[in-house]
Amino acid sequence: MQRRRLRNPLALAVLATLWQKPMHPYEIAQTLRSQGKDSSTKINYGSLYTVVQNLEKHGFVEVTDVERQGNRPERTVYGITETGRLEATEWMSDLIAVPAKEFPIFETALSLLGVLPPSDVERLLEERLKALDVQVASGRGALEKLYETLPRLFLVENEYQLHMTEAEAAWVRGFLDELRTGALPGIDLWKSFHEPGGEQDTRT
Repeated sequence: MQRRRLRNPLALAVLATLWQKPMHPYEIAQTLRSQGKDSSTKINYGSLYTVVQNLEKHGFVEVTDVERQGNRPERTVYGITETGRLEATEWMSDLIAVPAKEFPIFETALSLLGVLPPSDVERLLEERLKALDVQVASGRGALEKLYETLPRLFLVENEYQLHMTEAEAAWVRGFLDELRTGALPGIDLWKSFHEPGGEQDTRT
């Protein structure tokens, strides 16, 4: 994947938003919110102005107008440049075509699972599974509602989120079954590690 001058996903969201029409930063924030992009992109509205300034510094956006309404402060309107369109196109192409290693915090927790006793892990995963099932049910209901008013093109990120949550729930459910039945390879060693006199105690 090509190393980009700007790597903040919010910058890409701003470019895509300005592709629709020139806007001032406040309007960009409102548009991102109204289009539900805050559910798929971490949007820090306080840093949005800094992101826009960085895009301007790199020539990806430019000032197209300065609005003044009554006694209100001036609002600078920005539009995407041809360089910005090219950057957004290449950036999007990289993100879609090239798988990138991400580091979800749950994956980190799974890699360190041995520090907790299996019985605790079983209880905690049961709590997680309940929460995931609620997310799946509510996400499916919300998506069906959105299909009534929006073309599917504008909902693909919601579909992806739902499918990823369903996949996680299915994995957790299967792993829980292995814990409950004792079918997980190495579970006896894991249990013994947390018993009195186990390996963690011999190191103290």
